[in-house]
Amino acid sequence: MSIFDTTLRDGEQAPGNAMTPEQKVELALRLEALGVDTIETGFPASSPLEAEAARLISKRLTTARFTTFCRAVKEDVAVAVDAAGTDRHEVQILATASDLHLTHKRRISRAEAVHEITETVRFARSLGVESVSIGLEDATRGAPELLRALITSSLDSGANAVVVADTSGCSTPQEFGDLISTVRGWAPPPVRLAVHCHDDLGLSLANSIAGLQAGADEVQTTLGGIGERAGNTALEQVVALLRYKGDQLGLYTDIDSAAMYEVYTLLRGVIGLDEVRNQPIFGQYAFGTAAGIHQHGVLRNPATYEFVEPAHVGRERSLIVARHSGRSVLHHLLGQLGAELTPEQTDTLYRRHILERPGGDCEDISVLRARLAEDLGLPR
Repeated sequence: MSIFDTTLRDGEQAPGNAMTPEQKVELALRLEALGVDTIETGFPASSPLEAEAARLISKRLTTARFTTFCRAVKEDVAVAVDAAGTDRHEVQILATASDLHLTHKRRISRAEAVHEITETVRFARSLGVESVSIGLEDATRGAPELLRALITSSLDSGANAVVVADTSGCSTPQEFGDLISTVRGWAPPPVRLAVHCHDDLGLSLANSIAGLQAGADEVQTTLGGIGERAGNTALEQVVALLRYKGDQLGLYTDIDSAAMYEVYTLLRGVIGLDEVRNQPIFGQYAFGTAAGIHQHGVLRNPATYEFVEPAHVGRERSLIVARHSGRSVLHHLLGQLGAELTPEQTDTLYRRHILERPGGDCEDISVLRARLAEDLGLPR
């Protein structure tokens, strides 16, 4: 399977995530270094800045392919090709794949939708674009006969990849897997089949994996899962899952998992993204614990409460001291400091530094160690 990253397009178009062309170039190069197979640069026809980003990225990437996003409009394709040429350039053309969108957004017929996508695919190929994909917007709510007409006519016109989008995040893994299996029958290899899932119901990762197991070749992701509304399938979650469950799932990626968090940190700085406390893999406390029972286990063997090893995804373990922390962390620190205390003295320290802490106040274990050393008159 291959990894397609759309952080710079779907991720960037969400509220608050704007990036300059130069910032996109820096992130694209870092994504390429991680081992991402294809990087979507943006939507060149939407603005001169987007076209400039495509131009700059096309000149700097050396191993990854790049993709530009276009509507089923010849002018969009012309702008994309003018900006980024055709070498290693995949043009992704948006197809309207549900009657809901045709009726209420586009106000065109099914026949018109099929006509515009086939004509735009032909135009892209006439410009020398060798890789053309069609993105089936709202495919999970599309009628089978419409989806099949869009796919078969596009492939007949020169497209060589199909992207099935759960645009509104409405699907379940069973539904999405069944859809991908059906589409695979209409678009057999060597046509590349990709999945693009949104997280409105919290199912984007599960849906993406179901799609890959049902026959898709590629998953579209974003760093940190940024994207429209609740976001997209998160790159780091896919990679972490495959590191630990890849053999069981029959899936593999060679993305450099240990380097992902550094790139995500760069992204957060670029777009001013707040650090989420409980996000999987990249959350502030994804590898931190404050509960005494958990700390007791982690101090004896981290595997008791850590299935994912922090170092495998570029993170570090942290023990957070709060009023829910127990005596284990205190005994651990006193042992490190070489302090030999009576049970009464230990109880006094426990009440002072842990049990009677102000509500909601917490600190890293290293801070508590320093305070204990000062309290006991010991070297830190």
